[in-house]
Amino acid sequence: MAVAVASPPSNASESTKHGCQSRCGNLEIPYPFGIGSNCSLNPYFNISCNTSFNPPKPFLLNANGYDNYKLLYYEAVNISETQIYYEVVNISETQIYVKNSKVQQSMACYGKRFDNKTQNSTIYMNFLDSPYTLSDANQVTSIGCDDLAMVQQDSIKASIGGAIKASSGGGCASYCSPFQNPFGFGSCPGKGCCRTSISKGDILIVELSDMHSYWRRDSKLFRCSFAFIGMIGDYDKFNFNLSHLNHPTTFLKNYHKEFMGMPLVLGWRIMDYNCTKVQNSTDYACRKNSYCIDMDTKLGGYHCRCKKGYEGNPYLGCNDINECEISNHCVSIGICTNTPGSYNCLCPNGYHGDGNKYGIGCIPVQLSHNKLAIGVGLGAGMGFLLLSSTCFWLYKFHKKRKDKKRKEKFFKRNGGLLLQQQILIDQGILEKTRLFTVKELEKATDNFNQSRILGQGGQGTVYKGMLSEGKIVAIKKSKLIDENQVKQFINEVVMLSQIIHRNVVKLLGCCLETEVPLLVYEFIFNGTLFDHIQDKTDEFPLSWNMRLRIAVEVAEALAYLHSATSFPIYHRDVKSTNILLDERYVVKVSDFGISRSIAVDHTHLTTLVKGTFGYLDPEYFQSSRFTEKSDVYSFGVVLVELLTGQKPISSDAETEEEIGLAMRFLLCMEAENLEKILDPQVLEQGKREELTTVTKLAQKCLNLNGKKRPTMKEVAMELEIVRMSQKHSTTSETKYQDVQLRKSKAILISDDNYTWTSTSGNIMQSSSDAHPLKIHTV
Repeated sequence: MAVAVASPPSNASESTKHGCQSRCGNLEIPYPFGIGSNCSLNPYFNISCNTSFNPPKPFLLNANGYDNYKLLYYEAVNISETQIYYEVVNISETQIYVKNSKVQQSMACYGKRFDNKTQNSTIYMNFLDSPYTLSDANQVTSIGCDDLAMVQQDSIKASIGGAIKASSGGGCASYCSPFQNPFGFGSCPGKGCCRTSISKGDILIVELSDMHSYWRRDSKLFRCSFAFIGMIGDYDKFNFNLSHLNHPTTFLKNYHKEFMGMPLVLGWRIMDYNCTKVQNSTDYACRKNSYCIDMDTKLGGYHCRCKKGYEGNPYLGCNDINECEISNHCVSIGICTNTPGSYNCLCPNGYHGDGNKYGIGCIPVQLSHNKLAIGVGLGAGMGFLLLSSTCFWLYKFHKKRKDKKRKEKFFKRNGGLLLQQQILIDQGILEKTRLFTVKELEKATDNFNQSRILGQGGQGTVYKGMLSEGKIVAIKKSKLIDENQVKQFINEVVMLSQIIHRNVVKLLGCCLETEVPLLVYEFIFNGTLFDHIQDKTDEFPLSWNMRLRIAVEVAEALAYLHSATSFPIYHRDVKSTNILLDERYVVKVSDFGISRSIAVDHTHLTTLVKGTFGYLDPEYFQSSRFTEKSDVYSFGVVLVELLTGQKPISSDAETEEEIGLAMRFLLCMEAENLEKILDPQVLEQGKREELTTVTKLAQKCLNLNGKKRPTMKEVAMELEIVRMSQKHSTTSETKYQDVQLRKSKAILISDDNYTWTSTSGNIMQSSSDAHPLKIHTV
């Protein structure tokens, strides 16, 4: 055992401020948190220990008489703003786990009140005036039938020039079959229950809404619904009796542990600014032998941590670790000397060396054999260098071989052998489906640097990259695919790579050497149609002529996929964010992440319901049978977005029926009151005849009966007729329902004429240069 040299004694490290209570019940309270007067860093970190419980329980609140601020507060229907106390379950280095069922839970009962319970359909949390933030380790759980839980979040970061605000939203819908047994059971997650994750933020709003009218049901299956926010975990899976949804008291009593047993995870930090701004200020919280760590670039604030070789509470000061007494690398006869933050190893008299067991160690000195010792030492050193060099090259060889085997394993698992078979059958595939190496794509994206991320969605993450030849591409890193669906995945890669259409984003190739497949697409520079519709300050506003041209190009692209390919292709996620515009504002339909090809003798596809709320075909949602008419419904919503300039889902709707844009549009059509919903620019620039034709076409696309909707080929032809009529019209002013309209000059990107050939042999004038597609399958 190494001999330790005595060093000056140091105070034992403490996690609690001197003279303050260190524990409450079973929980240790580390500084900057504290119990009692002057025991915490500031009033925000006060902990109250309630001894009326056995064992005592700690609560987070504004203690010591600081009534001039509210740490956390909650607003809901019929509940006034009030001070909220949270039971503290655990405190870690960066997070605090708390519970308060009244704050974390909301309930909505429709039609009448039950059990004298106050109906509270909103969860509202605000942490702006505190050092706490909601963690992304939480999730929102919604239980009920035909209910929508809408989630809105805001993050506000303090900066030198003021506050920076970022907003996000989401939600989920809980659904039950219309033929549901009223005495059956629901499952969470599953039938009658949905969950959605949240991101880090300062403000959270969760609002429950009744959706039975959206699905055209006469009444709700069960009157009450509930929502709850808590930590994500495997323990929160449970089943429940659906009939209890009619009795909130019974439901909360029977499922209290499962439904409200999840703690809420809050992140905590010091102040609102990062380390660079506060290190030289008097309020800097990091004490002796500690350093500062920025908490989050979006939310601000920082934490403190002890330097290497030190231990203790960084907010009180860290003490040196005496490695000589605990753990060190000195040889057994060596002498260990402790130094601030480290230690040194020495050899005793009669020995030489570095005293380190991983170095030379301590070698006896023999005066009569000095030359021999020197020779042995040199030989040992050269041998060590030779051995080290050999080991290094063996390691490099082994690592290279291991990486090669790993790539081959992923290549086979992701269907590489199947793709090679396809190439052998049809050499033309090789020209259209390029197999990239992972090394090429890592170089193109700077090792998939986060700064290269263009967007993230349910199907994967998209990066911007530049290939060695200088071409800009979009690289999609997909989620893990089911090994049982590899053949289908490869067939669809081959199929999509051969699509040649002016208005469809080109798939250039793929990489199968990684754990998840990488797909390489052409890069589109000008953003999404959704951005251009919603950005009212756009330097290039969407005129009526441009909106009509965009609608024509989208319809022709979908018609091409449905009827001009060897096998019909259903997109399954048509929405304005998946419609890109290039530098000339030409449409590029993108994101075929959940699209499927269908054999020519089939008319539909039965799958798990996937898609985007607001664009989802109600008939598909209820039957799980996706047909080409489901794409038509989604296109109808996009067409209504172009006509109205509004978002597909609105949280400001006056009634529940008006949450979806499609339903609001259909109601205005029935009431013959289109001035209420159409975009003012569309009303000003569009002719009455054009607007009547296009709005009626959108109404047909949104028909709840899929069989009564037109095909995409019919939609494209009708829109093209409207557009062609513009070129032959000489009338500059029209009237639409007593509103004077002035015809502006059409903004046309291209007036190229060409023909589009369908599988039926019909020829139609169009504005996109599609080509026939030949696909060989095995």
